[in-house]
Amino acid sequence: MKQIATWIREVDAAHFERVFARYPDVRLWNARTESAPEQAQALLLTGGSDISQRFLRQPVLDPRLIEDADEARDTWEFARLTKALDQKLPLLAICRGLQVLNVVLDGTLHLDIPNHDSAASKYANIQPLRYAGGAPIQFPFVNSSHHQALARLGSGLEVEAWCADDNVIEQARLQNHPFGLGVQYHPERDSLYQSLFDAFVDQVRHDES
Repeated sequence: MKQIATWIREVDAAHFERVFARYPDVRLWNARTESAPEQAQALLLTGGSDISQRFLRQPVLDPRLIEDADEARDTWEFARLTKALDQKLPLLAICRGLQVLNVVLDGTLHLDIPNHDSAASKYANIQPLRYAGGAPIQFPFVNSSHHQALARLGSGLEVEAWCADDNVIEQARLQNHPFGLGVQYHPERDSLYQSLFDAFVDQVRHDES
């Protein structure tokens, strides 16, 4: 059985249980509640609180912009992501996860952005996206909800989609990596996005790392 290491906050657990119920041959290990094995064959980075100030690659002039940081989670995710990148393990990064990926790759964040954290956009697929040519996974409208976003792009990341209204980065892919995809929206919240998880799990099943 293939194993995926992750850290999932309690409020999101039911969403990911529903998503991964379709893959009985894959075991999801939640490091928040159990010890995820070091030999896991893939990494899933999920949504949650802001990255702690000491992990960021930029000055923070107003610490009040960092909301509900969790240093224990940051310590675990930054270490596991570094290992996953070195081993070229399949990687899917969601919302905060995309921001963690960008920071690990020496990128920076916009620490507070307007108009991306409304209650309406948390679950409704209403935010229009603009895609780069050739992006293999595309959803015209997504359920994006966040108050931070990618600024300077991390090394090796290529943008695949932007918010059509203000060009905030909403999807990026890791170049020269078998499967390394980051999305700023929340695919776990709607079955519309199951094909995204299918692509990730298919890579996990066939990866030989």
